[in-house]
Amino acid sequence: MKGDYQDLVDEISALLGAPATLENRDFRLIAFGAHDSDDDLAMDPVRTRSILTRQSTAAVRAWFEGFGIARATGPVRIPAAPDAGVFRGRICLPVRYRGIVQGYVWLLDQEPGPGPDALAAAMEVAERIGILLAEEAKAGADLSREFRAVLTAGRGWQQDMAVAALRLALGPGADGLHAVVCVTPWAGEAPASVPGTAAVCTVPWPGAGEDDGRAAEAGGRSGSGPGSGSGAGAGSAGRPGRRGGQALAALVRLRSAEVLVPAEGVATRLLAGGGATAGIGEPRRGLGTLADAWSQASAAAQAAAAQPRFGPVARWAAIGPYRMLAALAAAGPAGDPATRVLLEPAHRELARTAELFLDCAGQAGRAAAALGIHRQTLYYRLARVEQLTGLDLDEGEDRLLLHMALKAARLYG
Repeated sequence: MKGDYQDLVDEISALLGAPATLENRDFRLIAFGAHDSDDDLAMDPVRTRSILTRQSTAAVRAWFEGFGIARATGPVRIPAAPDAGVFRGRICLPVRYRGIVQGYVWLLDQEPGPGPDALAAAMEVAERIGILLAEEAKAGADLSREFRAVLTAGRGWQQDMAVAALRLALGPGADGLHAVVCVTPWAGEAPASVPGTAAVCTVPWPGAGEDDGRAAEAGGRSGSGPGSGSGAGAGSAGRPGRRGGQALAALVRLRSAEVLVPAEGVATRLLAGGGATAGIGEPRRGLGTLADAWSQASAAAQAAAAQPRFGPVARWAAIGPYRMLAALAAAGPAGDPATRVLLEPAHRELARTAELFLDCAGQAGRAAAALGIHRQTLYYRLARVEQLTGLDLDEGEDRLLLHMALKAARLYG
């Protein structure tokens, strides 16, 4: 279908004598025509960014929509605005199907510009594009529904039926190699299409209402871990995965299990605009274990939020001890009574001190330097930690318990 879009964009370019680009209604680039390299104004910042990143920023989208393109049924002329990065005026051809906007064809305006007959002919081509986009959107909606069912269905026959339906919807490539990407938090609906993906959908976070909660457990059961309800010491503020939200899941086809660049590219595009993190599960062949891959991707996305060194896009294979914490959470973690008091907001600084001390393998000099405090101040704080928890930080098992509790609080908030 991509070839069809390119042919139609080239047809419009030929009709109007100007380079054209096609974007969907979310301002994601679908196809573009060649431009005259001698025209210094043809590649202004807005057009360059659209082609290089295959999408426009929210600010650019709002600026263009301010000219009424989402309501227009015919060509809209938009003047140049150098301050906004638009060095050349635009002609926007709304792409509609049955009255619903599906996308936009953009052309660089010029003097004297195309006449009414040429614009009418171009709008007829835009109508053909609208039919293709509507058909693709319907197919995407079907895929989204089937993909979501696989990630949220319970075990047993429900899972088997969901996998069979997704396999049918994906067609011949269904049993190939795939990676699952999680982006959280995600506001609003799933994009109509995302370049490089086989399917996208939104998934409730942390998955309340699912039969076994498997799709969300490893991604962060935020109400049952030792850090539940406190956010203390482990830096949980502003973390994804809060109750009542949702995440975006993307299914990405791969050619090699060792090369995750396509999945990383999808994650990076979806993160444009900031405020979220992404995780990538281990590559899977076939669809039967996608729910497990989703659990991995969810946990990796939370690890990226918990530890900036992982993010903003984290692979499951790279998150180290957080893999074990995710597995323990899936088994149903319970708050440890010894560490619970340390995770109260009143002891935030003590918890941070203990975590960094343990991160430094118990080396007081390193920990004091990292905290920017005197070594005696560190010893005093650690003594307070021992008093509050009843743990002996000279004992390896007590250190292990405290370290796991603090990392779980960081991961799950």
